[in-house]
Amino acid sequence: MTSTKYRPRTIPITEIEQSAFCRSDSNLKSKTLAEELKAGVRWQRVPAEYRTLDTDEIIERTKHARAKLGNKIMVLGHHYQRDEVIQFADFRGDSYNLSKYAAEKKGLEAVVFCGVHFMAETADILTDTDVSVILPNLMAGCSMADMAKIEDVEDCWDEITGLFGEETVIPITYMNSTAAIKSLCGLNGGIVCTSSNAAKVFEWAFERGQRLLFLPDQHLGRNTGLKFGVSADQMVVWSPFKDHGGNSIQQLNDARIILWEGHCSVHTRFNVDQITIAREKYPDVNIIVHPECTQNVVKSADMNGSTELIIKTVTEADPGTVWAIGTEISLVNRLANEHPDKTIFCLDPVVCPCSTMYRIHPTYLLWVLEALNDGVVVNQIKVDEKTRLHALTALERMLSVS
Repeated sequence: MTSTKYRPRTIPITEIEQSAFCRSDSNLKSKTLAEELKAGVRWQRVPAEYRTLDTDEIIERTKHARAKLGNKIMVLGHHYQRDEVIQFADFRGDSYNLSKYAAEKKGLEAVVFCGVHFMAETADILTDTDVSVILPNLMAGCSMADMAKIEDVEDCWDEITGLFGEETVIPITYMNSTAAIKSLCGLNGGIVCTSSNAAKVFEWAFERGQRLLFLPDQHLGRNTGLKFGVSADQMVVWSPFKDHGGNSIQQLNDARIILWEGHCSVHTRFNVDQITIAREKYPDVNIIVHPECTQNVVKSADMNGSTELIIKTVTEADPGTVWAIGTEISLVNRLANEHPDKTIFCLDPVVCPCSTMYRIHPTYLLWVLEALNDGVVVNQIKVDEKTRLHALTALERMLSVS
């Protein structure tokens, strides 16, 4: 058996670009695309006529373009999108629920997914093959998904199964991963999970194998493992840039969960000091965070859960209650605006929207809608049939668990 192939450590460009839209004030109102193109990130170019449109013109033209398309299309908006985009969404939600909405709707010609690349891939996997799935800006990726490249994961899988045998290791990938990673899991007896059903998926997997390989977010994997009763010393982190993932053979042998070295660029910004400051300012504050946060943040919070759980908990809370939230700022601001009877704020005082989600500028939505009215499909996301079938297997296993 050979060790993992050595590759020099590389940081995904999406990770480097994460701070591009951070600011000290809470004003996230969209500027013209020409102004926002000055940010030091990768943007997909659009025809020059779109770049200087102001917000009012974009809104009016988008309303007109959307109305002309009628029921032939569906616009999906992830919770982390800008308000100027969310207002045009037929459905808003987390990545998997949005893809399910699209899959359940018959007679569609196109789905415009205002989210990031892996989400559009999942929508293409779940919808009928004659439905075109469109991502308004092809540069809207995901730093977490980019941290698990398929060739690195394949090397990891070959080494781990060479050590322990395929029948003893169950691969689990978080929904926030590429179609190729989902496909690898489906092909090898594995499964997909979301942040809301991860514990159930862990139970399913441990009924079938002695140890788990969890991709790509180490923090969700660790927090779920601890909740499931796996101790910290029974979990190791696999770095694709080190021999044996940076572990000894004995450490791997003792491990029940092997965590991929990945994380969310948004949720790892939160820290315990922010929680301490929130408690000092508001002694009766409720701290709720996403399980993609680090383990010490999750431990210090009052509760943790998926985006949908955070929304439900805060929405149903009593008037006058105070909530400090550890998740993406666009969602936190929206909750604060929709529930003025409560005090709602983000744990991080620096306003840092998800830089890849934020790349769905409303101009891009207008551009793809007007193109559809002209009979042109731009930015179609298409998963090849082999990848699609195995990824669908992993997703269907998740559905059977949930």
